Amino acid sequence: MATAFAADGDDLVAIMDDSERAVVAGLCLQVMDLVAPASVTKGEHADPFEAIVAGLGDLATDTEEGAAGVGVPDRAFGLDEDRDPALDRLFPTGNREDEQEAAEFRRFTEQGLRQRKHAGLAATVRLLEEAEDERWVVPRREAPLVLVALTDVRLVMGERLGLRTDEDATRLEELVESLPSDDPAIFALSVYDFLTWLQESLTRALTGEDADLLLPDDEDDAEDEGE
Repeated sequence: MATAFAADGDDLVAIMDDSERAVVAGLCLQVMDLVAPASVTKGEHADPFEAIVAGLGDLATDTEEGAAGVGVPDRAFGLDEDRDPALDRLFPTGNREDEQEAAEFRRFTEQGLRQRKHAGLAATVRLLEEAEDERWVVPRREAPLVLVALTDVRLVMGERLGLRTDEDATRLEELVESLPSDDPAIFALSVYDFLTWLQESLTRALTGEDADLLLPDDEDDAEDEGE
């Protein structure tokens, strides 16, 4: 079971087993493909991301409306109709009042942002692959890159799951309670919660607040015991 990041000299270290690291690395690889700049050849990765979001049924998003009742924009502001909505989460528009200016802003800035995000995700995968004895070591100087990479993965997963507002989160939590334990949505949401916990853990360790931080499941157990 994973343990939170803690400071170890110039490094921040979390304990994560092979399967946990494989899931995070797989998600990073999938988002790398999504954000890859034109100069990077996109490859095909047989990693967990598509499996996580596949078969979500009513939780899946499409270009018209999420079947669970969450509206999805017909297209990103200032962009073509076939634009993946997740990209609009990763690269917000610079002007929501003028569509032409929004398109120009993206044209001049998005390629550079794609390169930086792609590099940060690649660095995160490299660090995950370098882990030994289940120790994921993140040097302090690279921690900001990893934090941005985790944020990007969570944004994409959130878009795929229809998580755009607090009301969406509440709706999904209520829906999960009615789903069978083997429903893909439950696994997807547990992975999303794990990434949130991991990001908060790294942030606390980086800022010197590396007190014990429970995994989401452990927090639920602790609340049950306190009742």
